[in-house]
Amino acid sequence: MKILVVGGGGREHAIVWKLSKSKKVTEIFCAPGNGGISEIANCVPLSAEDIEGLLRFSKKEKIDLAVIGPENPLASGIVDTFLENGIPAFGPRKKAALIETSKVFAKRIMKKYGIPTADFEVFEDYGKAIAHVSGREIPFVVKADGLCGGKGAYVIRRKEEAYSVLEDLFVKKVHGIAGERVIVEDCLTGQEISYLAFCDGKTFLPLIPSQDHKALLDNDMGPMTGGMGAYAPVPFVSNELEENIKAKIMGKTLEALREEGVEYKGILYGGLMLVGEKPYVLEFNARFGDPETQAILVKMDSDLLPIISSCVNGTLHEIGEIKWKEGYAVCVVVASRGYPWKPEKDKPIEGLDFLRDLDDVIVFHAGTKKVGDRYYTSGGRVLNIVAIGKELQDTIEKVYDAISMINFEGMFFRKDIGKKALDYIRRIDNG
Repeated sequence: MKILVVGGGGREHAIVWKLSKSKKVTEIFCAPGNGGISEIANCVPLSAEDIEGLLRFSKKEKIDLAVIGPENPLASGIVDTFLENGIPAFGPRKKAALIETSKVFAKRIMKKYGIPTADFEVFEDYGKAIAHVSGREIPFVVKADGLCGGKGAYVIRRKEEAYSVLEDLFVKKVHGIAGERVIVEDCLTGQEISYLAFCDGKTFLPLIPSQDHKALLDNDMGPMTGGMGAYAPVPFVSNELEENIKAKIMGKTLEALREEGVEYKGILYGGLMLVGEKPYVLEFNARFGDPETQAILVKMDSDLLPIISSCVNGTLHEIGEIKWKEGYAVCVVVASRGYPWKPEKDKPIEGLDFLRDLDDVIVFHAGTKKVGDRYYTSGGRVLNIVAIGKELQDTIEKVYDAISMINFEGMFFRKDIGKKALDYIRRIDNG
């Protein structure tokens, strides 16, 4: 099969890497791809949002299957366009992608069908939103309705922060039309996890739970980002808790969408908060997470292609369970100085050759470009370093040892990825 993967980040590198291991794949294209992806796939100089250009390319190359990575082309209806032109595409149609592209849509679905989530109110008027937050107790959360690249949610701990955020969204329009509607909701506290599942419109097949680290700095300090690291699986997700998530969140959401006349195919990603042993939905995403995918796919022992194809064809029930490798995978994002605001670019990256010979360490490129034989930074999140191992402590040490071998001017990374899971394991071991 000839595959087109749409996107150019670390998530897409992981998808390309995993698909390249399938015996049924003959050729992989990636648009636009990046420096690392160019080593294992044919990079196509087309933006992920150039739907017409991607369609023309797919027709010309007789692409058998398109796999859509980022949320923006999904929001623009790329899957609808491809399917209407006879090209199978993995991902939800535009109407189904509303589960991510409109937080108001998602919250109202959850409220209507009894899917556990924080209590909330929706505002389209700046004055009414100000009046509401003036009269409520802190902490609470303010969220922009639309896509903001993972930067549209604000935990409010002082009233002045709320006034500033609402001015940014409604008046200054820092997120454009994404902030024309705003959700104000209760602030839930607990452990946050990511729970992803393949869906074919009727059936879902879960992946292992993972935990993302969205804040820029150690100990979850600093501004929100697209994600600074992840690990999988999550040791504090018990079998009982996972069954609860599958029945009361994932299955119930698919059923709710069907009741609303929406056929959901692709990845359904639940960003969940565990309050004690009870899961609540913070948000839904309509695609593979980034950087969770990098950790999850390294752990996957099954062939990815048949699973994706079965989602497109509506035959997911024929797949059976996914096979997983033992142990843990830990992914640490190495970023450029200035991220997530104005990341520096064009810095030469040193030391990548040292990582090629390491056992159980995989490098996924995110914001890189290749010029001749050298790699340079080209974005905020530059590299995803992933290690796998049987014990979490050893795996964490392995990934940070690998990072110590690379360098570029202004590089930084969180030094506590996986610490929450490690603390949990130590508490259990100590009784």
